Amino acid sequence: MTESENRRCAVVTGSTRGIGRAVARELAAAGMNVVVNSSSERSLPAAEAVAAEIAEEFGVETLAVAANVAIEEEANALIAAAAEANGRVDVLVNNAGITRDGLIARMKEEDFDDVISVNLKGAYNTMRKVCPMLARQRWGRVINLSSIAGINGNAGQVNYSASKAGLIGMTKSAAREFAGRGITVNAIAPGFVETDMTEKFASDENVMKRIPVGRMGRPDEIASLALFLASDAAAYITGEVIRIDGGLAI
Repeated sequence: MTESENRRCAVVTGSTRGIGRAVARELAAAGMNVVVNSSSERSLPAAEAVAAEIAEEFGVETLAVAANVAIEEEANALIAAAAEANGRVDVLVNNAGITRDGLIARMKEEDFDDVISVNLKGAYNTMRKVCPMLARQRWGRVINLSSIAGINGNAGQVNYSASKAGLIGMTKSAAREFAGRGITVNAIAPGFVETDMTEKFASDENVMKRIPVGRMGRPDEIASLALFLASDAAAYITGEVIRIDGGLAI
């Protein structure tokens, strides 16, 4: 068996930028082969750039795959491509997510449906495909990126909060289903993190006052937690929802 074939393989959805990119880099730095995912063929060049960057910097095997995880066939194809290229899948990080903010009285039905489809059903689709593989291996890690909005709720984000709260329920249920097979399923609930999605809050003094540590989080701080949960050291942690929010929800 070659060194590459002996490496664990991680699939990180929505990993062309922000938290997903940081997680992909962190797992690669730890020696895992990484599958970088974009939501469409249009954004595939961005995924290919991240994959090439990771491969060159960390010396691991990478693959860029365009797949809208909200569509079952595309989610299945993503996991199948990862397994074919690496001979296995060991770690799944469900990071793909979108927002369509608006007050509930004015929220369009399609904006509600789109957010639920990507953020919640997308994770269901990938987990449904990958968990039987992990069960056969008797080892696996699933890490779902929820949000503090899924715990506390957030005005103007009924759809987003519902999707992230649903992801917490899914995490706990799947953790119970697969704990006996050496598979852990955990969720990370970030607060305000410096990404394109939260750029509008970076200069909002009212937001900063709500965070006890006085700043937004960094994607690499989320990635460090994801790496720990993906490691052998976290074998006795499952069904957990870990806030990483600078004390926002205290």
